[in-house]
Amino acid sequence: MQQQTGPQTQSSIRADFGRRLSASMAEYGPLCVGIDPHRRILADWGYNVDAQGAELFSMRMLQAMRGRAAAVEFQTPMFERYGSKGFEALERVLYAARQMDVITIVDCLHGGLQTTISALADAYFHPDSPMLADAITLLPYYGARSLSGLINEALDYGRGVFIASLTSNQEGASLQTAIRQSGDYRGKTVAYGIARNAQKFNDGIAGMGSVGLIIGATIGHWINDPSLNPANFSGPILSPGYGWQGGEAKDLRTVFRGTRGNVLVTVSRFIAAHGPDIAQLSQATESVALDVREALLEATGDGGEDLGQDQNNHMQHDDEKGDER
Repeated sequence: MQQQTGPQTQSSIRADFGRRLSASMAEYGPLCVGIDPHRRILADWGYNVDAQGAELFSMRMLQAMRGRAAAVEFQTPMFERYGSKGFEALERVLYAARQMDVITIVDCLHGGLQTTISALADAYFHPDSPMLADAITLLPYYGARSLSGLINEALDYGRGVFIASLTSNQEGASLQTAIRQSGDYRGKTVAYGIARNAQKFNDGIAGMGSVGLIIGATIGHWINDPSLNPANFSGPILSPGYGWQGGEAKDLRTVFRGTRGNVLVTVSRFIAAHGPDIAQLSQATESVALDVREALLEATGDGGEDLGQDQNNHMQHDDEKGDER
């Protein structure tokens, strides 16, 4: 996806990623294919366990998912392990995805001081970047203020972000559900503060916003906090944990009950296990996409409200104001 030009207003550009992702989900369904060239999968496919093998694997996965899923997600550590050659491979597969008009999410899970992570805008959002992506994933544990500059740059370029909120790894529960002792949202959970600050970027947007959350498909086993209802969020929700990590259709129906078409479920190894044959990979993608679509349709009931309606009900504002410290 190239940076848009023309008479678009700045507010329209800042809503662009959410609009494009929503359109892709409407056309292809709520599946995001994870392209994770694990060493074991490369070996099983008969590829060398190196940067070239990772690139060949990724290109084949792109071929299989085209027209069958709304987006793809690349995990940077799977390329980074090969050093500069790995990053060159990632650049080439991102370029191929752009040429195929596939929405790309780079799962880099970065976080840090604002002055440090501001460089990510040049890496992933600038139109001339060789690693240009539609969205990246972020870690919020330096505080929301540390992310705000990068998020605004992403939006100004028509891109998006997904911020880790309630991840599918159970050991994260102790941190994410810890009660905040001071600052904004005192007495609320850490995850609630993350979600509330993300929602601020989406307030006033007609339709799905461009600032998303990462919420695991399996959190229904341990979460017990009504204030963390994903149905009250109007940005996109990226949900890992389905398939290989144990998440099932019933988990999607439980965790995302009442959501309104903004949940994007990532599946990687379950699909890749059917390779390297393109036909079998494509069939597996179609099968998973159908299962995910049916589960989320049940979760939404009759479809619920449109995302653009009744914005004041989304992640209701606390009386306290200001950024999360």
